[in-house]
Amino acid sequence: MSGTEQGTPIRVLLVDDQALFRAGIRMLVSSQPDLEFVGEAANGAEGVRLAREVSPDVVLMDIRMPVMDGIAATTEIVEAAARSGSSAPRIVVLTTFDLDEAAARAIRGGASGFVLKDAEPEFLLAAIRTVHAGSAVIAAGATRELFQFFSAGEPAKPQPPEFDTLTAREREIFVLAARGLSNSEIAATEFLSEATVKTHISRILSKLGLRDRVQMVVYAFEHGLTAVD
Repeated sequence: MSGTEQGTPIRVLLVDDQALFRAGIRMLVSSQPDLEFVGEAANGAEGVRLAREVSPDVVLMDIRMPVMDGIAATTEIVEAAARSGSSAPRIVVLTTFDLDEAAARAIRGGASGFVLKDAEPEFLLAAIRTVHAGSAVIAAGATRELFQFFSAGEPAKPQPPEFDTLTAREREIFVLAARGLSNSEIAATEFLSEATVKTHISRILSKLGLRDRVQMVVYAFEHGLTAVD
């Protein structure tokens, strides 16, 4: 399996303050022919510096670390890429708890999903490949629960003007995706092909300035857009 269309490996950076954990992940990633381990950092500040120096495709980011935590480091890496006009690496948050407010904050800051630190090695490897391909790595139900948990009690922000640029069909698909339905489930609900749903999702992300479906879920819950008008 190739890391990119050119067949080059997916470049992986690890940011975690536990040396033993880093050693295990380094060995795991390095054992895969389509992945390249390009560096490791013991705190968020070091991770931000390394991300700038080695240009990883995917960053595995721990949440709780000294000097700078994973939330601040995630936000800084994403914002630094935006300032430089380059593409930000996909960031996968490593967390101990399934429903973790810190993980939610990191995702709002630009991460593409989260993986439990005690996940099976095969799941972590699949997560790296999945986010690199542009998809989220959280099960749909878990994504929805995470943001319902995090946004509980928070007033919804006003509906942004760009949301008005969506067609009626795009709004329907947006709501279904935000509720956690997969492309195949949306296709069955809307009587469309999966390819058509995928095209609609791409257009929705483009119109709203979002990177992936995780960001779409964040956007939906922040603005109270999880119900069809």
